[in-house]
Amino acid sequence: MPNSGELPQLAATVLQPGFVGTTAPDWVRRRLAEGLGGVALFARNVESPGQVAALTAQLRAERPDVIVAIDEEAGDVTRFESRHGSSRPGNLGLGAVDDPALTEAVARDLGLDLAHAGITLDYAPDTDVNCNPDNPIIGVRAFGADAPLVARHGSAWIRGLQEAGVAACAKHFPGHGDTAVDSHHDVPVIDHDLARLAECELVPFRAAIAAGVQSIMTGHLLVPAYDPELPATLSRRILTGLLREELGFDGLIVTDGIEMQGVRRKYGLEGATVRALAAGADAICVGGDHADERTAERLVDAIVAAVRCGELAEERLRDAAARVRRLAAWTLETQTAIGARTIADSGGSAARDVAVIGGSAVGQAAARRAVKVTTTSDAPDLPLTTAPHVVEFAPPRNIAIGAETPWGVGAPLSELLPGTTSVRLCADDLAGVTDPVAPILDGSGARPLVLVVRDAHRHPWVGDALARTLAVRPDTIVVEMGVPVSVSGGLHVATYGATRACGRAAAELIAGALAPGRTEQALAA
Repeated sequence: MPNSGELPQLAATVLQPGFVGTTAPDWVRRRLAEGLGGVALFARNVESPGQVAALTAQLRAERPDVIVAIDEEAGDVTRFESRHGSSRPGNLGLGAVDDPALTEAVARDLGLDLAHAGITLDYAPDTDVNCNPDNPIIGVRAFGADAPLVARHGSAWIRGLQEAGVAACAKHFPGHGDTAVDSHHDVPVIDHDLARLAECELVPFRAAIAAGVQSIMTGHLLVPAYDPELPATLSRRILTGLLREELGFDGLIVTDGIEMQGVRRKYGLEGATVRALAAGADAICVGGDHADERTAERLVDAIVAAVRCGELAEERLRDAAARVRRLAAWTLETQTAIGARTIADSGGSAARDVAVIGGSAVGQAAARRAVKVTTTSDAPDLPLTTAPHVVEFAPPRNIAIGAETPWGVGAPLSELLPGTTSVRLCADDLAGVTDPVAPILDGSGARPLVLVVRDAHRHPWVGDALARTLAVRPDTIVVEMGVPVSVSGGLHVATYGATRACGRAAAELIAGALAPGRTEQALAA
């Protein structure tokens, strides 16, 4: 039997809680000293690279091998650059370019930034196959809708990130791409047979395992072909039978946020945590919403109680804790071994910090390569010589992306073409308006008009606004910063993401700030 203090320590080892603040709270530092295995950073914890480095140093003063995780996809979902928007294009843009060497370089560049800030685990890349264009939560976060393409870029991303000493995490197993439901709110159902799952959803995860991915994140998904009753996060058939035994994955299995409604609504925080561990998960991600000491305490108590009553085997908990410690050892050993090279490659600590604040050069170059332009006979000549009027259509908030991350084309265009005006409209701004085109054209006059959308095909009010406006102004430039399902406008610009880098690339194209060769190549694409 374990001693009275050992079970709580084992239980704490498998938790990766979040917290509030840009410095380490006393409760986090105390629990690290008592055995907490890791923490998860969110946008609320990030002000600057230097501040994050100071924060992680505080954490390591209590536990040198603490796993410091972050959900940094280097795209629309960004925590490390959430205040300004990512300076990299995101997965769909990299998939559109389809140059695995570029994907690997972008991920390696990101890894250097994260490692320099003391982060050891990144909950990325997203290796879902986005074969449902109406997917409300994946979209541009995926490399594409083709399984082999997602597999080769997921593998490249993993290699690049881990070469910098940061553990990668392929997600959301066994595949969140073909859903029309967001697991933050409910349980999506992946209703395909085993053959289809093997040919599509599982392909990128097999490739990720072959590439040596250190961790895999579970999805709160119901996959009846494997388990008709339990979502993947809580299913032993999926986590142990499929992922461990059939696919041969021996790394860390971490859950998606355990407070998400996909598992919490039915099982509660404590129930979902215990069931996930029993099913084969090794680490519990929590704290997006429940970022307090009481939550961590509740989960530790629930795990201990489950072991004592036999609901969770002590051997399973020990195995999970051992896998957490093994990943912690890998990150500590790897980052220590390459630390000197990392600093040398980045030009020293101060130069790296400035580079991160200013943005990723390789990321911006990748975003420029991703831009695709489609023209019609009504297309205006580029570059524009007159400052345009920009209207950005804001869709409902995507909880994974967050409301705080800037996006758009208006701001960078105003830098390149002084006098540019811009306005942002949401569905409520056009609802009940007698002439919905009036708010769009207001202020434009005879100037060039640029309409900016995100996943226009998923939002009927955006499609209607586009159609009405183009009937009056067929020369309009339409910039699609989401998944480009349809093409519209006199000139259509697809950026394959809404990051800062994507917005800058579109603005450069419109304003003629791209090098002539790139402008010609983009227009010919």
